[in-house]
Order: sequence, then structure tokens, then C-alpha cells
Amino acid sequence: MSVRLTRLLCVALIGACLVTPALAKTHTTKHHAKSAAKSNVPKGPTLIWRGDVATANGVVNEVANAWEKTGHGHIELQPFNTASGIDAVANGSADLAGSARPADNSAQNAQLTFTPVAWDGLVIITQASNPVSNLTLKQVHDIYYGKIHNWSEVGGNNAPIDVYAVASPGDGVEYSLRTLLFGRGNQPVAAPRLYVNTRKLEEGIALNPNGLGVATLAGISGNSKVKAIPVNGKPATVANIADGSYPLFIPLYLVTNPSSPKAAEAQAFVDFLSTEPAKAALRMHAVLPYQDGSALTSMDGARRSRILAEVGAHASKITPVSAPGATYASRVAVAPTSADTQAAKVALENRRAADADTARLNRVAGSVSDVTVSSVGHANGSATTVGQSNGKDFGKVTADASQTSTTYKVIKGDTLSSIAKRHAVEVAKLREWNHLKGDQLKLGQVLRVSNR
Repeated sequence: MSVRLTRLLCVALIGACLVTPALAKTHTTKHHAKSAAKSNVPKGPTLIWRGDVATANGVVNEVANAWEKTGHGHIELQPFNTASGIDAVANGSADLAGSARPADNSAQNAQLTFTPVAWDGLVIITQASNPVSNLTLKQVHDIYYGKIHNWSEVGGNNAPIDVYAVASPGDGVEYSLRTLLFGRGNQPVAAPRLYVNTRKLEEGIALNPNGLGVATLAGISGNSKVKAIPVNGKPATVANIADGSYPLFIPLYLVTNPSSPKAAEAQAFVDFLSTEPAKAALRMHAVLPYQDGSALTSMDGARRSRILAEVGAHASKITPVSAPGATYASRVAVAPTSADTQAAKVALENRRAADADTARLNRVAGSVSDVTVSSVGHANGSATTVGQSNGKDFGKVTADASQTSTTYKVIKGDTLSSIAKRHAVEVAKLREWNHLKGDQLKLGQVLRVSNR
């Protein structure tokens, strides 16, 4: 063997000796990484949670992380709205639901368990630039009831109040507010603009300085584009919710199905909400752990009676609507004590039956999860739209002015644009029908608002 060949063999052997430990180290590192990755996989089962966006933001996000860190398992979040969550738990496609309202006495809800796990506050929101700094409970009631139409009536700008609401009649946030203000969760309200959930509602109000709607304190936490208007001089804060001085506090619930194959695991997650790691997670989102607000339970009955007395309403014995599948569209938006209720209801139902074939969603934009309905008269399964009255007699307000009247009398604060939106017609059509050359209107002027 030549000297040169011998040297080459020696170099190759030395190189192999040097490379082998490196390869071994690399292999060991990969093995440890795989082992570490495996050790981080949740040990328990995966539970599917579905429900309203408010509960997802305020309760489940951080608590689910804490749950996984303790090795219990994984929570798959599917936030949408209350009705979808309750329906999913009832039919077995989800293990847990989040709800901002209790059971509604429907047959479906009777098969489920609603467990209160936290306290939150309902907040009346508007765009951050809106100058209104306080609303009384009576004013909030009258805005939703259709008696107050303009921001100037509550100390704001001379502009119409664009009331936004969630379309689903079983939405937890809407249902809870209407129960507090009207004594029944299925009370129709004067809300021409409807959204699929509170998140979409908040996005809409952030774009409109005249918008108003209801959300939760946890839901808007950190959102600088909207603001919560203090109620009766009390801002919505965790401290004011805890002592009951902010009047619109509500429990948040987790909903489970005792007959579910994962009932035990779902209940374990519910029980986890009372542990210290879970309570710490709740407080991160301006949510009060349920045990920390035990005094609120005892004062709840008196609080509700006080609110109803202040706004001039009374609790109704009407069985609340079930969720999902119910609709406000068959109910008339007149005062619960009005003598005209039954006659108006029959007339409305007859008219709606005749128009059933022509009813369609009006002005739908985006995907199903981003539906905005500008006129409920053309929508199914959403809250009733009420037209404006003269502000003195709500009993004269119809369920949908665009379907029950062909004329409209201009009141203070009206613009041609706001009237067009309210009656779901184009501004150009209003000009054409009323022979208008511009957008100038006179107080008391009667306009034709329909082509009928």
C-alpha cells in the first residue's frame, strides 16, 4: 500500500470518529424533542365548547388554557351565539355551551343543565366618539321600546339613534337585557339593524357614531373603538358589578347535557371554574368569579323589581321563547298592557301570512357569519322592527312600518337617509315618490315610503 493511500485511510477514519458523536447527539436531540412534544399533549379527552361570543371571551378562552396546563385535556372553542351552542349540546354535537341567560323553560332547555359560573355586566355601547356620558334605566328602556329616537333627547347630538340588536331571539345578551327592562326576554324592540352575534354588532357600532346596542363588559374589554355608557350614573366596572351598584349585572352559564357520553368530563370542566387557577383566568377578562359575587344572588330579586318599577314595566307570565328556532316576526311590538294587542297581533299575522312568499333577506352582506339585516320585515327568525311613532303613544307603533303603512310623518331628527333606512327603501325612491328635488325635509311633512 502506498504511503499516500495509507494517509487517506487514516484521515477518513479520523473523520468518521469525529462525525459519529455529532450524529449521535443530533439523533438524541430529536428524540428528546419528540418526547417533550409528546409530554405536552393534553392527557384528557377533547371537549367541544360552543356558545355566545361574550362567554367565549369572558370565560372560556383563558380558563381553557388553564385547564390544559393542568393536564386535563383540550377544549375546542366554537364561538358563535347562544342559540347555536344550546342546540349543539342538546343534539350531541358539542359537550359544553356558553350562555349569558338561564334556561328559558322550553322543552329543549329542560333536558339540559345550566350552571352559573361567573358574573358579568350588560353594557349599553356606542361609538367612542359619541358625547353621551350617561343614560338612565328609563331612557334605555324607552330607546329600546321606540319612545326615544334621537340622541338630542338624552343629551347628545341632534342625530337619530340607530339601535342595533342580535337577530337570534334566544341570544343570551339580548334576552337578559329585555328580561331586566321589560320583565320578559321575548319582548320585541325597536331595533332596525340586526346582527348574527354580539361581535358583529360591536363591529357595526364601531363604525357608526349614532349606533347603540348591548354587549357585555368582558366582551368589549380592550376595545377602544366603542364605549360603555354609564347607567344611572354608574360606570360598568368589576367593582360596581361586585357590589351591585351597577344595575345591569348578569350571571354567565355553562350548559351541559346529563345524557351525553362525555357528561362526566364536561361536568369536571364546570367544577374547574371554582378553582383558583380558573378564577385567576376569569379576572384577566374583567369577569367576576361566581363565588366572589355571592351577595348578588340574594339581591337579584329586589334589583329586578326595582328596575321594572323605575321603567314602568312589570314582569310577564308569558313563557319565554325557546332557542333556537323561535321568531319574533309573528309578534307585534305594542305595549304589553295595550288593549289593542290582540287585534293588532291578528292583523299582523294575517298580513305576514299573505306576504310569506315574498319575504326575503334584505341587503345581506358577506358570509353567513357576517349577515347584517337592515329590515326585519324581509327577514325570518329575527327580532321585530318597529317604526317610529310620535314618541307619546307607543301603542300606536306598528311591528314594521314598511309593511303596514305607505306614509310617514317627519319628526325631529329625521333625515331622508334615516327614513330610507328605517323603511328599507332607497333614498332615490323617496325622492321620486315624493317629487323631492333635494334632501330637505320639514317637520310634520308626510312622505310616501312605499310603492304600494
